[in-house]
Amino acid sequence: MTKYPFRADHVGSLLRTEKVKTNRQLWKEGKVTAEELRAIENEAIIETVKKLESVGVKSITDGEFRRDYFHLDFLKELSGVDIIDGVGSKNGDLSKPPVLGVVGKLRHQKDIQVADFQFLASVTSQTPKVTIPSPTMIHFRGGRKAIDIDSYPDMDEFFDDLAKAYRQEIDHLYQAGCRYIQLDDTNLAYLCDPKMRAGAQERGEDPNQLPKTYAALINAVIDNRPADLTMGIHLCRGNYQSSWFAEGGYEPVAEVLFNEINVDGYFLEYDDERSGDFAPLRFVPDNKKVVLGIISSKKAELENMDDMCKRIDEAAAYIPLENLCVSPQCGFSSTHHGNHLTHDDQWRKMELVVDIAQKVWGES
Repeated sequence: MTKYPFRADHVGSLLRTEKVKTNRQLWKEGKVTAEELRAIENEAIIETVKKLESVGVKSITDGEFRRDYFHLDFLKELSGVDIIDGVGSKNGDLSKPPVLGVVGKLRHQKDIQVADFQFLASVTSQTPKVTIPSPTMIHFRGGRKAIDIDSYPDMDEFFDDLAKAYRQEIDHLYQAGCRYIQLDDTNLAYLCDPKMRAGAQERGEDPNQLPKTYAALINAVIDNRPADLTMGIHLCRGNYQSSWFAEGGYEPVAEVLFNEINVDGYFLEYDDERSGDFAPLRFVPDNKKVVLGIISSKKAELENMDDMCKRIDEAAAYIPLENLCVSPQCGFSSTHHGNHLTHDDQWRKMELVVDIAQKVWGES
């Protein structure tokens, strides 16, 4: 079993500083150059890394400070991908989340996260982790209709090209020294929600087959990775200004999720009843870790340590305690808007994650 994920880990995104948010908007308005914005981001990332390290976190991200959305900023850099519908709303209305479309042949035209990783690695003494959207994010919301029929009359070719583009990015990250990558995937979690499953059927997809299709896609990306490259996957039911899109336990996808996707660890949302119970963890094989997202990143209220330890004990009825870790249930800022809590709230929750790990396993 790999040494990652850590006993006390986190999903990746953190609340942006006001300076980063202000200057990103100025950059969009043409009032700040890309170089000036990057210098401001660098400064904020350095300070955030110091804070993560001081709290005792060993898994270090850049907070996704350089992105507007956890997935769009990455995926639109692939040749052939475009945003075809909606990028949020003025008042936080969740009715129209962004939809990506494939408008041409998919190609990895340039490195996307390599320079960001290299900067992060240069400013931390701990383990830098790169978070990237799962390749499934290009397919689920739009389905076949969002993929140009002239470019891809054959869907097998679409999935092959998509996997190849991801393999190239991951290979370049590895060559740059990256050893810990996390795929962020909403779609496997959405397939736990009856309404989302019905929506997939309306788009002409089989919700029972999609988990297997997505497992094959992810495996095509990661199966030939080097032995010392750890791959994790985070399942998310939506995380936009403390709101979510989907509900439902993991049972509908559990067997495929845990046994047919060849990742090393799973970051699972378990912060409230909408995530279901721990019973699906009975399908997790002994060589994989599960990170229990029992601390909410959506609300300011700080959880009780004893209550959280009891929840870990409940999960250990289905999976060995030594295969478990703990984290917030999602990032604190999957989009640049951030969730409805303060920076102090965020850091108290990260401290609690480390304290829980120390109490339960004697390590962070």
